[in-house]
Amino acid sequence: MKTNKFDIIVIGAGSAGLSVGLAMNKLGFQVLMIARSEKEVGGECLNTGCIPSKALIHVAKIVHHARSAAEFGWDGKGVTDWCKVLDYVKNAQDIIRTHENAETLRQAGITVALGHAQFVDKRSVQVNGKIFVGKKIVIATGSRPQPLNVPGIELVSCFDNETIFGMDKLPETLLVAGGGPVGVEIAQAMSRLGSRVTLVHNGPMILEHDDPALSGILFHRLEAEGITILLNCQLDSFTSAHEARVRMKDGASRYVSFESVFIATGRVLNIEGLELPNARIQVREDRIGSNDYLQTSNKHVFLCGDVAGRLKFSHVAEYHARILINNFFSPIKKKHRVDNLSWVTFTDPELATFGLSEAQLRQRGIPYERLEQDFVGDDRAAADDYRYGKLIVLIKKGRVPGRRRILGGSMIAPNAGELIQELLLLQISRSSLNPLFDKIYPYPVAARINQQLAIRLRERQITSVTKALLRWAFHL
Repeated sequence: MKTNKFDIIVIGAGSAGLSVGLAMNKLGFQVLMIARSEKEVGGECLNTGCIPSKALIHVAKIVHHARSAAEFGWDGKGVTDWCKVLDYVKNAQDIIRTHENAETLRQAGITVALGHAQFVDKRSVQVNGKIFVGKKIVIATGSRPQPLNVPGIELVSCFDNETIFGMDKLPETLLVAGGGPVGVEIAQAMSRLGSRVTLVHNGPMILEHDDPALSGILFHRLEAEGITILLNCQLDSFTSAHEARVRMKDGASRYVSFESVFIATGRVLNIEGLELPNARIQVREDRIGSNDYLQTSNKHVFLCGDVAGRLKFSHVAEYHARILINNFFSPIKKKHRVDNLSWVTFTDPELATFGLSEAQLRQRGIPYERLEQDFVGDDRAAADDYRYGKLIVLIKKGRVPGRRRILGGSMIAPNAGELIQELLLLQISRSSLNPLFDKIYPYPVAARINQQLAIRLRERQITSVTKALLRWAFHL
């Protein structure tokens, strides 16, 4: 069999694999990228995740706003054309696919192999009978939806994020299993498009990794739109093709009717069939072992993206790639850290979180203060009807204002994912809220809410002594 040698072999061509492979190619290295098939280039994000789901959410928001216009005298009627919705989703994917495909990678000078990859030894991988040798190898094979293991599941029409865009019609009734970001986003989008949605979640609140004060606001917003949400319960069984028995926390049973089921109960890592023992790569509990530098027990092999088994976001995959690229060349190695991480649940309103949580701060023994800013008195929120919004910022305790740096925070509001970015930048810069006080915001941009919090913090620092000094200075 013919052997081919490369500086780096990347197994997987999703967000993680592309980030590593394209960067190494631009730096002048010989890169081999392996994808199972042509259609899997772009990975879950392009094909079944971020891009199609956000396109679906965009269409659902347009439909929802059109229906809401009846309040102002415009009486638009009709039903959603599901085929046209899917056409819009596919068009969005096709735009991105023009630069995320095997031929474009080859034109850039990257060697692309299509097929299933298997390790032969510590530095060799086999694809379709051909052996490739790499000085370094990056596993970026991603993850897939976790199946729902409930009695009677074989009777039911089930979908997940990989198959929902293959639905031939919009279901009249939809049961969503799982109250994490994927389940909540799809529940709202499908409800707005015309399905009657019931969401079942085993936890006490949806979006359990976000601040409960904010996820609670979203919970009530979703219920107000007509979504039924059942918390602290388990899907016990499917009694027929269109009925589920749900076991509530008190032991009582509740029956839910549906036409289809959407499964969003977690992810499974794609590591099967890689023949990892051949490369002396340790696997523990269906996860590949790795250190803080994303390096496996084989010093030549690294992990990137979902398969690292840490945080399953496309932007985290890009972050992993930056760690690896730095560590391939720099004597100063970077570790995987989540202190500056942010994430957004793209519902309407969005729920965005950044930095360290209160639980992490308590665990590390870092003294902090929780600042809250409601949107009730915000002019832009009044004009655009989102006075329910809320901002929470965690700052380090201390007496010197300039040293009370931002540690983390959360926001619920339309476009919250964009509005927190300046706060995240201040946190990464180890700054306080002071720069926001001096910033001149165009009136009435939504980001002025961040400045309002900075102003309130300044106002709290005004004491009787401060007032006396100011009166003295004023009369000089």
